[in-house]
Amino acid sequence: MSPINVIGRVSRLSRLVDRRLAENFARYGIEAWMYDVLATLRRSGEPYELTAGDLVRQTMVTTGAITNRIDRLEQRGLVERASADDRRKVIVRLTKQGLDAVEEVVVDHMATERQILADLSSRQQHDLAHLLRKTLLALGDGADPHDIHDARP
Repeated sequence: MSPINVIGRVSRLSRLVDRRLAENFARYGIEAWMYDVLATLRRSGEPYELTAGDLVRQTMVTTGAITNRIDRLEQRGLVERASADDRRKVIVRLTKQGLDAVEEVVVDHMATERQILADLSSRQQHDLAHLLRKTLLALGDGADPHDIHDARP
């Protein structure tokens, strides 16, 4: 098989998945990047907070991008900056409104992801995830935020 067959399909799949997820997020008035930050904070467990540096590592965006995202989510009342012992650290925490929002979206989000993969058996999904992870690691992506064993947000 030619690499173009694999790369082309992965590229098309990425666009189709992004479109399907975006349609679901739009029903809740959010975008994928918003869900990514909110769900990352939710997965951290109570008190649902992380340092801005942890968010950068887990969402794989630049410090400038995460600052912009935090600002925009803070304006919507979904997160707040909390004071840290070390003034050089910025701690970002879900607000009650942010926690409620992510809890509301996650049910449909997980259903959408299940629907996208519905034509694959559990074994095929496992094999596909393994092969994609292997390819990601080979390309230097050692911090896959979606490489989690827990399906909760």
